Amino acid sequence: MKLPKPIQRGSSWRITVSFENKRYSATRDTAKECEHWAITKLADLKNGKVSEEKGIKTAYPFRELCDKYFQEHGRHLKSGRTILFKIKNVERIAPNLANKSIYEFKPADIVEWRNKRKKEVKVATLRNEHAIYSAIFTYAVKELFLLESNVWHSVSMPSKEKSRNQRITVDDQVELLKSLDWFGVTTPETPRQLVAWAFLFALETAMRQGEILAMRRADLREGFVHLPVTKNGEPRNVPLSKEAKRLLALLPAENDVLVPVGNHRLRMMWGRAKKRAGLSHINFHDSRHEAITRMVKVRKLPVEVLAKITGHKTIGILINTYYNPDAQDLVEMFNSSES
Repeated sequence: MKLPKPIQRGSSWRITVSFENKRYSATRDTAKECEHWAITKLADLKNGKVSEEKGIKTAYPFRELCDKYFQEHGRHLKSGRTILFKIKNVERIAPNLANKSIYEFKPADIVEWRNKRKKEVKVATLRNEHAIYSAIFTYAVKELFLLESNVWHSVSMPSKEKSRNQRITVDDQVELLKSLDWFGVTTPETPRQLVAWAFLFALETAMRQGEILAMRRADLREGFVHLPVTKNGEPRNVPLSKEAKRLLALLPAENDVLVPVGNHRLRMMWGRAKKRAGLSHINFHDSRHEAITRMVKVRKLPVEVLAKITGHKTIGILINTYYNPDAQDLVEMFNSSES
């Protein structure tokens, strides 16, 4: 059978093959990869047809399903980088499942994986991996029609760990800025100083690390910054305090991307800085917790307004996870309500 020619679409290539009046397509980075996929796909379809006639299902290793899921669906998602990491490392993360045929998966296999993995990683990581691998099986059920049900749904995961409530004190803030060699009064020039700037800006706005690094000058408006893309998939407008405006005024006017530092580099420099400062327990994301708590304490913002600023769709997550008042904060707010 003569193979169809791959078609270039932007920076990728797509090929479509037909077998018994059904069409199958794939997108790859090169034309040669498309042709290789087409040859393998047609061979699998033909072998599968013979096996079906004999009542035998051709083995379909989980790792192959993972690869197909990423190419056809996962890489287009906002969490694509995380999905790719879990797929590339599936033989290390789930050695008892990676090469097992998806038709042979049993709840006991997943229980075995869960119990072993629970000893290796935090609960949040385990739950994330379960969600990704379960989504891959759902894809096989609803998009590929290879399975009738998702066996991952039959196995429960450990409950979520208690949310972090790490606050950042003024002293912590000073030590971290000292470690990053910037104190918020001059134009940040080095990558390390830009990380310090991002940290202070996060404390003022409650913006996420990725949102700050993605800011462009065109996103700045009169009194707020417009975020066209956020974690929950919807745009958001974040009001700017006087301090946030002052910090923005310190940035070089020629910068289109306001903080030209990559996510990976920021994480590396932040990790080193907090160790130098003796504050290894503080994560950059704790600045979001601190900022939200300060907004309530200082600005007395009602929760529905706060949710619009922070981008939380679920009020419960905002209150129970990100608002972290200490006992003295509660006492002061309680007493101020009587005056």
